[in-house]
Amino acid sequence: MKFFITISSLILFVLQLASATIRAHEQTNIYLLSGQGADERLFKNLVFDEQYCVNYIEYTTPTFETSLKEYACTLSKQIDTSQPYVLLGVSLGGMLATEMCDFMSPQKTIIIASAKNTNELPRTFNFQKKVPLYKLVGRRNVKWGARFLQPIVEPNRRFESETFKAMLKDKDPEFLLRTIPMIMKWERTQSCQEIIHIHGTKDNTIPAKNVKCDYIIEGGSHMMTLIQSAKVNAILDAIL
Repeated sequence: MKFFITISSLILFVLQLASATIRAHEQTNIYLLSGQGADERLFKNLVFDEQYCVNYIEYTTPTFETSLKEYACTLSKQIDTSQPYVLLGVSLGGMLATEMCDFMSPQKTIIIASAKNTNELPRTFNFQKKVPLYKLVGRRNVKWGARFLQPIVEPNRRFESETFKAMLKDKDPEFLLRTIPMIMKWERTQSCQEIIHIHGTKDNTIPAKNVKCDYIIEGGSHMMTLIQSAKVNAILDAIL
């Protein structure tokens, strides 16, 4: 009797292992690209279906001469293209995902609170291309400037104030300093038609009036991925 119980347990274990292996092969990788002053904690309130294996793209510190397209190429090496995958980027991450679409073949590319090309950026960005005031920002002042701008960029930051503070505290000031000119010198004027764009009506960084988006979130701010995650989740469920 014990023999049959042992055999039955072994068969059950093998079947469970096989089932887990099949599910793993059926999974689609989803790669999350955060904003300039954020990290993977930006996505902490998002919930993905179990068919998706969540991966976070880790940002390295570029040189001052690195273009946004070149940086996207560097970061793309973290993506396993042998398996089905989806790109999801917020703010700077959305711009990087847009660039990746030129030389990669994701199943879907989703950008949130971002821009697909320079035409969707506010006029202040174009002004700073001609008058680069950002060059006056030094390594010591870059985080102070970000802290000063946070209440403007995210008026509802009080709901996740500790997360905002922690993300900014952990950011390398050199990364912040070097990605500013990268964004200011972005030259893209066209974008892939396949990109799915989610934007908020209260985005103070990239105003909604500038963008052509597929989904609009009323009252959504630049950091709505973290603050208004329920609304973002509902749209992502429909897309994915």
